[in-house]
Amino acid sequence: MITPLGLEDQLLSLVAAKEKPDLENKKNKLILESAQNKRQLKDIEDKILEVLSSSEGNILEDERAIEILSSSKVLSKEISKKQKIATSTEEEIDVTRNGYKPVAKHGSMLFFTISDLASIDPMYQYSLAWFINLYLQSISHSALANELDQRIEN
Repeated sequence: MITPLGLEDQLLSLVAAKEKPDLENKKNKLILESAQNKRQLKDIEDKILEVLSSSEGNILEDERAIEILSSSKVLSKEISKKQKIATSTEEEIDVTRNGYKPVAKHGSMLFFTISDLASIDPMYQYSLAWFINLYLQSISHSALANELDQRIEN
């Protein structure tokens, strides 16, 4: 069973993707890029640990170790810069997405109200897939508006 907060997040993603598809695509790319950056940092850490564990004698005399450490440092700085840019971009996207939060919150409340109707009579059982389809149709069929507040109202 889905939780109200989980459904709200899902509905927020759906409305944001419907209203601002470019922002939603950008957010998804940032998530993938962030995961890739974390994986690269993990690989760097693994290489450094491997060099440190396999080094014999004075590590400062091991050219391979020094080369790996310096290249790791450069790569780590590049990844850090990318992460800072990605974080600030993601915050900007989240501000825009959160403008649609009232729609998602209202949709979540509606779904759980409708699902509670089944306790009155089993005839009133509706699936989440049915509700999401109805939610997307209502977004598509609502009147367009230039102002966000008016669009949310519609």
